[in-house]
Amino acid sequence: MTIHRPGRPGDLPAAEALWARWALAAVLQASTEDEGLGVHRSGTWVDAGGLHLDDGGCTWWTYQPLGGGRYALYGEDESSGVKWHEPAVDMLAGAPGWLPRATLDDLLEGAQLGCVYWYEAGAWARAPYPETLEDDGLDCGIGRFAGDEIHRELGVARAVGEELLAAAEGYRLRPEDLEQLAERAQSPHDDDWDLPAMLRALELSGIGARAAAS
Repeated sequence: MTIHRPGRPGDLPAAEALWARWALAAVLQASTEDEGLGVHRSGTWVDAGGLHLDDGGCTWWTYQPLGGGRYALYGEDESSGVKWHEPAVDMLAGAPGWLPRATLDDLLEGAQLGCVYWYEAGAWARAPYPETLEDDGLDCGIGRFAGDEIHRELGVARAVGEELLAAAEGYRLRPEDLEQLAERAQSPHDDDWDLPAMLRALELSGIGARAAAS
């Protein structure tokens, strides 16, 4: 899947598919050492506020479910020219009232926001951009979850990743799947999976088999 620069709403996969891909990466990267660090942590993780990505430098994103099939996607990559554009771009133009406006307003006031997308009734949307805007950072920030690049984020062999991804996108990932992954980590070249943290992340993510059945 291609993400244009600047991004277009149609570039993004359906909200549930994007959630599953991002959540799977968060589950596989979960670490007990990072728990409790809040906004100061880095990497990819899930908590009660949604899914997060922060490289500890120039890229951060939040993906937040807001009920009723509604989602908010917002963040910043250094490639975004939105907040520097002249004339100014209103990133919330046409935005629905159900977005987390207090949070977004605080980020805008602190010049910490690069773009905002929202999802409702099966479609993504964003504010209109001027033709002179070259990039909003969506590709560099979210492209890792939107297409085949997801396999780099998962950190597992391609065949294993395909199985896990199918289970995640079907919202039927099981604790047993993660346990088997950890058990296979026998060689020095395998990742050191933090199974307790992964299982907690799975429960928070909502992509597990019990969540799908409920």
